Amino acid sequence: MRRVYVTLFLLLTSVCIGQTLDSIAAIPVPIQSNWKSKNLIGFDLNDIVFINWNAGGVSSISGLAKGNFTRTYSEANQKWHNELIVRYGVNKQDGIELRKTDDVFQFSSTYGYRKDSLSNWYHSAKFNFNTQFTNGYNYPNTNIAISKPFAPAYTFLGIGAEYMRKEKKFMIYLSPLTVKNTLVLDANLANQGAFGVAPAIYDSNGNLLSSGKQTRTELGMLIANSFKKELMKNFTMENRLSLYSDYINKFGNIDVDWNIQFELTANDYLKANFGLNLIYDDDIKAKEIVNGQQITVGPKIQLKQMMGIGVVYEFKNKKQ
Repeated sequence: MRRVYVTLFLLLTSVCIGQTLDSIAAIPVPIQSNWKSKNLIGFDLNDIVFINWNAGGVSSISGLAKGNFTRTYSEANQKWHNELIVRYGVNKQDGIELRKTDDVFQFSSTYGYRKDSLSNWYHSAKFNFNTQFTNGYNYPNTNIAISKPFAPAYTFLGIGAEYMRKEKKFMIYLSPLTVKNTLVLDANLANQGAFGVAPAIYDSNGNLLSSGKQTRTELGMLIANSFKKELMKNFTMENRLSLYSDYINKFGNIDVDWNIQFELTANDYLKANFGLNLIYDDDIKAKEIVNGQQITVGPKIQLKQMMGIGVVYEFKNKKQ
């Protein structure tokens, strides 16, 4: 009889263990995705109102909408980073028409491969695209647009090497071969030779003989750097620099695009920011008003300063 009890006990134990193992095997194991995403949108608002103010002043209100969206694919020895930056700002002063203050559409994509996971150097290919949303004017003249969507637009496509320190949020990209395309997809601006494209040709009577070129292609070298650092708690600095020089046309003339941004975080939603953007491009001619007429002069350093307080919201994906 004792043997019967022992046999029944062993059978029951085996069945219980088997059911337990089956239950453990049935528990779904979360799959770690190689994709990481970040979606930030924000809005800055500035307002000043004067009513019977003896010292004088002009009431004004301005707003800036902005977004930053990234998608990054990472494996042990390869990385594919995509980023879209958009900004659009307007200002309205009492008695003056609505004016644009900021207009940015930037997309970049970088693929990198390294030989082993110990190296911080990647063999890389990079693509950039920059343009704007609406027409730009040399205020107060709003009759003649000095820029338009895709006039200009810039594309950069090149190969090189990228050094990246993820924990330091530091990157430098060196490309000995980068093709830069300038698009001016507006006939009037192209005929003027705006942004470095070949202008239209006219005869002595002012008749159009051939239209201006709407594209210009350059081959040169590109150096790009980005660096982000927390200077103190809740206060960060982000620096971006791009240097490009064409091998064929005026080698040594450097196109500069430098952007530095400081951000003070009050909480998850409220932030204050201050930034500077400096651009120099020998192909971009400045516009000036002389005796009531808009004329084209030589290239100049372009400088934009931005400061604002606003809300920022991050959309987080449920699955990564």
